[in-house]
Amino acid sequence: MHITIHPEYSFLTPFVERLPICFEQDGEFLYIGRNKLKIMHTDHLDITVKSFKIPHIINRVAYAFFRPSKAKRSYWNALKLQDKGICTPSPIAYMEEKKKGLLSRSFYVSLYVCYPGLMRELRDRSLCEVKDLAEAFAHFTADIHNRQVYHLDYSPGNILYKKQERQYSFCLVDTNRMHFDKKVGEKAAAFNLRKLWGNEEVVLFIAGIYAHDRGFNEEKFKNKVLIYRRRFWKK
Repeated sequence: MHITIHPEYSFLTPFVERLPICFEQDGEFLYIGRNKLKIMHTDHLDITVKSFKIPHIINRVAYAFFRPSKAKRSYWNALKLQDKGICTPSPIAYMEEKKKGLLSRSFYVSLYVCYPGLMRELRDRSLCEVKDLAEAFAHFTADIHNRQVYHLDYSPGNILYKKQERQYSFCLVDTNRMHFDKKVGEKAAAFNLRKLWGNEEVVLFIAGIYAHDRGFNEEKFKNKVLIYRRRFWKK
């Protein structure tokens, strides 16, 4: 078993070490699917723990010898986001279990953050209902791309938000698939927006604000976003 824990949270080492035993019994599930997500409570802290599905045999070999595991990438990518001033739940630790030298279970541990909104809420709303949120999100996306941060799964469930005093702020989760320190061009940016939920009026509004922030031709960028988006949802 391998554990990496942030020095600031070294006092949580016993909690992290117990995860293979206590994960299924303790805490409350936030999500159950291919992976499992729980909120757990210890040392007066609310903690989010993600348990990754045991990979198939090819990936077990790959993660053991050739590629960092999803848990490891989640941890280090979160640190990189924080270094760039972008909100993500503070990383606490990651753990990897191996059997016969191959990756078995793995966990990513972070502080729980109270960002109650999800960008999924754009799904069935008109532009007039979500215009302020959509505009703030467009500015946020342009900003992180300008900082050369590219979330490979930039989908509504991985973008949290909250509103305080008429100001929106955003927080990125599910950080195991990201690129850093590479210029995000117009084509890559349009492709990154393909998974957005909402009607086309909302998506085009977001694309227009984004294009203005990045200095792109607005109509050309909107058309690229629509092409990638329609292909994605058709598939």
